[in-house]
Amino acid sequence: APPHGRWQGPVRQPVRREAADQDKEYVGFATLPNQVHRKSVKKGFDFTLMVAGESGLGKSTLVNSLFLTDLYKDRKLLNAEERITQTVEITKHTVDIEEKGVKLKLTIVDTPGFGDAVNNTECWKSVADYIDQQFEQYFRDESGLNRKNIQDNRVHCCLYFISPFGHGLRPLDVEFMKALHEKVNIVPILAKADTLTPIEVKKKKFKIREEIQQYGIKIYQFPDCDSDEDEDFKQQDQELKDSIPFAVIGSNTVVEAKGKRVRGRLYPWGIVEVENSAHCDFVKLRNMLVRTHMQDLKDVTRETHYENYRAHCIQSMTRMVVKERNRKPRNTPAKDIRPVEICPLV
Repeated sequence: APPHGRWQGPVRQPVRREAADQDKEYVGFATLPNQVHRKSVKKGFDFTLMVAGESGLGKSTLVNSLFLTDLYKDRKLLNAEERITQTVEITKHTVDIEEKGVKLKLTIVDTPGFGDAVNNTECWKSVADYIDQQFEQYFRDESGLNRKNIQDNRVHCCLYFISPFGHGLRPLDVEFMKALHEKVNIVPILAKADTLTPIEVKKKKFKIREEIQQYGIKIYQFPDCDSDEDEDFKQQDQELKDSIPFAVIGSNTVVEAKGKRVRGRLYPWGIVEVENSAHCDFVKLRNMLVRTHMQDLKDVTRETHYENYRAHCIQSMTRMVVKERNRKPRNTPAKDIRPVEICPLV
């Protein structure tokens, strides 16, 4: 019995030999994912999203709805006369977002003036040039001496807004997507879905998918699910694939529906809820863009689109060097040979 009747606590048991043997066999590289996670969270993430389409299709409203922020508070609205004379320009809006300790540097690239002119011949050229310029800048930084803090401004995804007023893709839509599908991940968006009935949305989606295949347009392809994924994830992935093009509605106003405050649009006949999957594909688009496929969009940009650009650059540089050597006599001093551009494509 313990002295003076006081309890001395539980008696410590000796460490089992099996546990000690297990510790000896444990190397520790299983913690590598945790180390990568900590380093990634500390460094932060970046994502560049381009929005393209004619004015009045709700591009700005949708972007604000997706990321719960106001990126266009300083925007100047043009009147009808100014719109006619406006040319396609590229504008960038960058905002730092933090959620549960994870930092995201979000860059939105807008294309005001696209498709608004009377003659829209090659109005997509400035957009394609911008994407190439970002590839060129990254290639220069990557080939430079100081590669420590390279800024990645490459466009990871392009949301292309298709007008709901028509019978499918217009010639401008086809030309734009065909000109850019080798340079960027294109995700087609059926804008202002609240102007269509559910049956019309279904028919229009089928028509657009059919025309995309008919014209050989390569939009962003969702990666196939691994065999070990659970059935819920596989079903969710299939629903995303079947939703192309995403029929969306954007709204930054909060309305009351059935006693709840929701983001939506109030009409005389009822309320359209932005985050109601029965009303539109907004939630599916947000899940795809942010929660499930953001990293894959970045990977495809790096491994496919940028690598294609980089390969073309290196091939062009090699051809120019060989041509320069063949043109000059063998005894020509090295200083007389002109330097080759980093990338002669742009």
